Amino acid sequence: MAKGPGLYTDIGKKARDLLYKDYQSDHKFTITTYSPTGVAITSSAVKKGDLFLADVNTQLKNKNITTDIKVDTSSNLFTTITVDEPCPGLKTILSFKVPDQRSGKLELQYFHDYAGVSSSVGLTANPIVNFSGVVGTNVVALGTDVSFDTKEGNFTKCNAGNDKGETLNASYYHSVRPLTSTAVGGEISHSFSTNENTITAGTQHSLDPFTTVKARVNNFGKVSALIQHEWRPKSLFTISGEVDTKAIDKTAKFGLALALKP
Repeated sequence: MAKGPGLYTDIGKKARDLLYKDYQSDHKFTITTYSPTGVAITSSAVKKGDLFLADVNTQLKNKNITTDIKVDTSSNLFTTITVDEPCPGLKTILSFKVPDQRSGKLELQYFHDYAGVSSSVGLTANPIVNFSGVVGTNVVALGTDVSFDTKEGNFTKCNAGNDKGETLNASYYHSVRPLTSTAVGGEISHSFSTNENTITAGTQHSLDPFTTVKARVNNFGKVSALIQHEWRPKSLFTISGEVDTKAIDKTAKFGLALALKP
């Protein structure tokens, strides 16, 4: 694919990954195995308080076609078929969920050096049609995201770098030292309904080629930190925690994640 601005969902992605990726307050275990024919099977289990959730995902690649099939503990079957570059710059994605008959969706993505376009349509009698577009580069980009409900005859979403006009977001990301993956970032979010601002700042740094630490803080006094160690290629061990400095009497939140890829 072309190295351009990406899609609408890629706007601010580096800052979001820095501030939120891998932080969690649950216990998660993931293991991935590979069959001799190249089929990847990933089993995941998450403990959220007293609730236990699990799923099994199977991924099969055949030339430029990737098929993902996932089954969860609620007996839901999720299927995604991706065709990568049937023609230059184009990606086609078909997804559906069983037994939800209204979940079928067909999406087309087009990548260009200075633009990214995504359009999807629900596979129902009265589908929801979504369109998003971005122009710019991988440094600066401007985009919009629109959804139209053909049954109701109105727009259900109309974004321009914000959330349905209710929230305005701005983010910043700066790589300080690429050799050690040292970076800083921030995000400002303004809610028009509550007239509140949320300001979050964070940083990350690699202690060595296999160990990364991250930290973040927001204007509500919540401080979070994590340490992630790659003890073998693509096998990660992550410990994270969060403390509310304005409510020290409350118990701090801790999360543990283990991802194994033999």
